[in-house]
Amino acid sequence: MSTTPSTPTTSAFYVQSALSFAVALTAVGIAVALIPIDPWIRAFLGIGVLYVVTSAFNLAKCIRDRQETETTLSRVDRARLEKLLTEHNPFTSTT
Repeated sequence: MSTTPSTPTTSAFYVQSALSFAVALTAVGIAVALIPIDPWIRAFLGIGVLYVVTSAFNLAKCIRDRQETETTLSRVDRARLEKLLTEHNPFTSTT
């Protein structure tokens, strides 16, 4: 049975992504904290940033789950096909 080629995330890419996210979130947090506006507007912007971050995480999880489901279904279909091909003998008569 053949295996699907996987593309694992390297540790360097993971660290880069985590650091990039942390820097971006920190920069936006500092900007919202230091912007010269009323506290209510600042709170609204802060809640908006948190909403965007949680929505991004949820979207990434949904995309990952869909990709894992498609990969699993593809593997099951391939395994069934390989089983049929190995069990098939073209030299036997069906009549």
